[in-house]
Amino acid sequence: MARRPLPRILSKDSAQIARTQIARSRELARTAADSATDVLHPLITVSRGLRRLASAGRRRWVETPKDKRGPLLFLAASVVLVVVLAPYGPLLAAIALMAAAAWQGRDRTPPAPDGPDESQAERLRSLYEALVPYFSTEGDPAPLYTHGGEWEKAFDTHEFDDGGRVGHLVIRYPAYFPDGESEARARVEQLLAAKAGRGREYHFAWDEEGNRLTVTVLAPLPTDIAAQRFVTAPGETVLGFTDPTEVQRTLPLSYGDEQRDTPPVVWRTGLRSTEPHLLAMGHPGSGTSTLLRSIALQALQYGDVLIADGGGTGEYACLIGRDGVLAVECAPAGALASLEWAAQETERRLVAINRARQAGDPPPEDTRRPLWLLLDRPTVFTHLTAADGRGDPQTLLQMPLRHGRAANVTVVVAEQFESAEALSDAVRQHTRARVVLGPASPEQLRTVLGAPPHTTPLAQVPPGRGYARLGTGPVHRLQVPSTPDPYDDATGDADRQAVSALLPPRTTPADEAPAEPTAPVETAVPMEKAAPVEAAPLAAEAMAAESS
Repeated sequence: MARRPLPRILSKDSAQIARTQIARSRELARTAADSATDVLHPLITVSRGLRRLASAGRRRWVETPKDKRGPLLFLAASVVLVVVLAPYGPLLAAIALMAAAAWQGRDRTPPAPDGPDESQAERLRSLYEALVPYFSTEGDPAPLYTHGGEWEKAFDTHEFDDGGRVGHLVIRYPAYFPDGESEARARVEQLLAAKAGRGREYHFAWDEEGNRLTVTVLAPLPTDIAAQRFVTAPGETVLGFTDPTEVQRTLPLSYGDEQRDTPPVVWRTGLRSTEPHLLAMGHPGSGTSTLLRSIALQALQYGDVLIADGGGTGEYACLIGRDGVLAVECAPAGALASLEWAAQETERRLVAINRARQAGDPPPEDTRRPLWLLLDRPTVFTHLTAADGRGDPQTLLQMPLRHGRAANVTVVVAEQFESAEALSDAVRQHTRARVVLGPASPEQLRTVLGAPPHTTPLAQVPPGRGYARLGTGPVHRLQVPSTPDPYDDATGDADRQAVSALLPPRTTPADEAPAEPTAPVETAVPMEKAAPVEAAPLAAEAMAAESS
């Protein structure tokens, strides 16, 4: 028996040819279906009419009382007899029946309106009149925007939602409008957001080459995303979730019993990261602590976490004594000692990595495990230590911030807008990943993110809603996954169980952890890690490692 050849693997060209053939077959099938529908349209219409006539006759027979059904049958039989005996009677009756069926089977759906109705046209006219001062000048010989002009020439595309408000709009504007200036753009965007309908988020896309402005109403981001294990690689942290049009990646998420693919905002850390540290700003209750808890639960999968809580509200009590949590400090003395150890640990890692590279060996195993420093409101420690006559704890962050990427150390700082001026220059300069949560003014967004968002910020937003920008990338809308404190009485059972399922096992009882330890990390890290060599040689070798 002859052997049948195995099917060969499709190459790139053959796969492209196969996709082309499939697309062509689908197009032919669609064309054939449309042609068949056009040819059989009269037959379909007559059949629909006959069905409607039969239904009407059946309904008439059911509604007729039983004592009158006999005379009705006699009348019908008489009509049939007259039609049969009359010349050309059956032919004329068939023609009349087909005509009645065609009339009854016609498409009765009202045609879609070609343009906007009166109320929609009035909305577009008001928008046009409001844009006249921004898109017109005295020296224009053929102005596109004039008072009482034609709005049809200025608006290429317009769509409305079910409530009658603008849902999508493409606006033409003259070439002399300074669309490259952010102030001019901001004035137009603010006007459109007010005139098109308040309380919604709009996305503005400026086409500077074609002189077009596309205004799109954005759907609210989902707020029911609970804390869960995200499908990410080591070194990737999910800050939250954004619009489908902003990113090309989706993550499978569980919403109760169903699953849904949602686009995330992924922050990459590690040796090759261009944004190794993060700064989150917001007002009280905006969700910055929720963001830090979410980051901590993801970081504990592959690394160690050290937390300094300046708020002192016990937001991170659920992490005390957990596997991988080096310390959770709420007092100034403990935070100062922890940050001092973190600076020494960063130097030690740099020295160890430099020695290994000079010897041609891979980095030591104890330098590969990521170390995360999470600081919630560090400016509180600054004020308290200044009152006691001690140094600013933020000065101890200079080493982790400057050399943390090479030492596999990541710093995350969360602060409120009221204390933003108290942040040190090192924190401002080296935190290239930025997040703003809660309501914020355009000036605050521009100051923190470095660029204005392409959407209109709202005055009332749910907790965890804001914007994120990684380095010099675009500004994304952000919704932080719900990660509340499981020890809070206001937390629901579903959220409490979701967060508790992500917590690592407890290695040290919480009641045995000291309130203000002088060396908080020595119980979790060997002593030789804290200070293996003297401070001066450490600093010299650290700088040599960074230069190499």
